[in-house]
Amino acid sequence: MSPAQRLAELLRGDGGLIAGAVAETRADGAHAAAAAAGPRAAGNEDDYALLVEAIFEGYLQHYGSGRVLQPDDPDLALLAGDRLFALGLARLAELGDLAAVTELADVISLSAQAHAEADPDRAAAVWAAGVAAVGHGGSSELEAAKAAARTGEAAAARALRAATQAR
Repeated sequence: MSPAQRLAELLRGDGGLIAGAVAETRADGAHAAAAAAGPRAAGNEDDYALLVEAIFEGYLQHYGSGRVLQPDDPDLALLAGDRLFALGLARLAELGDLAAVTELADVISLSAQAHAEADPDRAAAVWAAGVAAVGHGGSSELEAAKAAARTGEAAAARALRAATQAR
């Protein structure tokens, strides 16, 4: 079962309004797979894949169109996105990987900033770098790239991609 399918099953099991918005999944799971493939996820690959899928779905509820959830109400989409962020971060904290919690919190905040600044390319680069860091750990190059993203530097997306490739 794919991480998106597992997430859909989990959300259906929770019941309520969010359960009613679960759709047939169209997820490719690339971010989930990238995080789960890293050495930090060793022994917990399915958990990492699910929690990254949850956080990415939360992001999509805020800034795009969901793949697992497709609520009719935009307010419900925002609430569901927040619920999915919390679900993923809580599961990661339960695994005891606080460094990865920090990485994903950075992904959430930096991608929100990129969208606020109308820079979807930077948001995509933030996601790629963030999930790589969740699976493989951070680096000084990544920290410098995230600092560039925080200040809105034009080369931030390129720096984030370079930090991802440096793995």
